[in-house]
Amino acid sequence: MYTEIDYELRDHVGIITIDRPEARNALTFTTYAELANAVETTTARCLVITGRDPAFCSGDDVKQVMVAASSDLTRTDREPRLTPAAGSLLRTDVPVVAAVNGAAVGWGMELALMADIRIASDRAKFGELFVKRGLCCDVAGLARLVDLVGREHAAELLFTGRVIEAVEALDLRLVSRVVDHDELLPAALATAASIAANPPLAVQALKRGLRTALDPDWDELGRWVSSTLTELFRTDDHREGVAAFLEKRAPNYTGR
Repeated sequence: MYTEIDYELRDHVGIITIDRPEARNALTFTTYAELANAVETTTARCLVITGRDPAFCSGDDVKQVMVAASSDLTRTDREPRLTPAAGSLLRTDVPVVAAVNGAAVGWGMELALMADIRIASDRAKFGELFVKRGLCCDVAGLARLVDLVGREHAAELLFTGRVIEAVEALDLRLVSRVVDHDELLPAALATAASIAANPPLAVQALKRGLRTALDPDWDELGRWVSSTLTELFRTDDHREGVAAFLEKRAPNYTGR
């Protein structure tokens, strides 16, 4: 059914695995669409999201998504909107556990932030790298990150684009725990199974309650992010950030 993710249902637990290990699980348009579909159509009582080793998710596939998105987002007839895959994850009533098995950077970190619970391998790394490409992050990096680590730590991670190790992520309370790499999936599945064993309607109601109490208006924030990206994609600094990444050199930003 899927070509870039794997979906498996074990009892009442659904396991979504991003399956592009040759690209460190970078996201293409197909990956985004399949991820959204798996979340929206699941019959599971709890979801576990992970990546095929060695990475959790390295963010957007720069050669496909970022170049095409730059063209799409600068169209004058395009209506600003929340990223569809983000909407699927942020609106689902199914609890989501992220089993972060390696690098979770760029939209990979956004994906981890959209989960309700994050369990990290001792090989995990986290980074909001958008600023390095002359861009702003997606909605979870603005709202969820602050909830987890506080405004000051969130500001540092967003403004610097610094990548942090699993131990520091635990210290910041970005993740609930860190386990040995080989124990990651069993630990995540055990947590998911304990959630799935409870009455599903009550669990779903609790998740809606958390969303009502704590979450912003995701559509409104998504429109702000989309409009801001439209402006930033037009800048010389964005083009320089992408070129420097692809050419494996230090960037030279000019503020234009």
